[in-house]
Amino acid sequence: MLLEDRVAIVTGGARGIGKAIATKFAEEGCSVAIADILEDVAKTTAAEITKKGRETLAVKCDHTNSSQVQEMVDKVIKKFGKIDILVNNAGGSGPPRPADAPRPPAGAPRPGVAEFTEEVWNATIGINLTGPFLCSKYVVPHMKERKSGSIILISSGVAIHTISMATPYVSAKAGVLGLMHSMAFELASYNIRVNAILPDIVETDFYGPPGPERDARLEQQGKYMLMGRVAAPEEIAGPALFLASDLSSYVTGVHIFVGGKYPIGTPGK
Repeated sequence: MLLEDRVAIVTGGARGIGKAIATKFAEEGCSVAIADILEDVAKTTAAEITKKGRETLAVKCDHTNSSQVQEMVDKVIKKFGKIDILVNNAGGSGPPRPADAPRPPAGAPRPGVAEFTEEVWNATIGINLTGPFLCSKYVVPHMKERKSGSIILISSGVAIHTISMATPYVSAKAGVLGLMHSMAFELASYNIRVNAILPDIVETDFYGPPGPERDARLEQQGKYMLMGRVAAPEEIAGPALFLASDLSSYVTGVHIFVGGKYPIGTPGK
């Protein structure tokens, strides 16, 4: 197994890409701590993984809250004694939307830089950039002590191939790459590798709850992919496993596109 006897923290690990990564790691022999604001969902995911014979820990954690992150890391160290892998996966497009809030109709005008509020900007930077910084801040000392570790940040394809009308999100995900490069440079002498994954569109709740509306939207988006479809969460977990394992022992400071098209374009273009 590629991750035998290792310990990983996966933020946002309760569902979507994070759940797929946590599950894949466990299948490769890793004990996994699932840090998520969705405590009940995290516990359910942890229970599913435990049934496969791997130790798990579900921790409720808002990764934008310094004290909660420090407490989460302390709990992981207390249970497992070490942290080998940190996956900074948790993120989002801004402040949480109420569950009953209607989604904007397809083709509706989207806000530009002048229309975004400071609340949306701060929340988006917080969940996508400040959170990974804080998690890394409190995990790195433990990795330095053991002179070993792998940190994986989940950015986005828009960090390189930008889109319009999404200034806070694009800025935050581009900032994740800056954080990755800086930490990779700083931590290489401690044998701590830092890399990033840039997914494009993935079939998760990021694009709305399961149902015909989301299915239609994702089917339409899939037409722009050279692969002819959007990604499944498990297809992000594979590259994460590579970066977490010794298969990438001499890889640091790089980003991997997992987009089904990048960087060579879209069908007919």
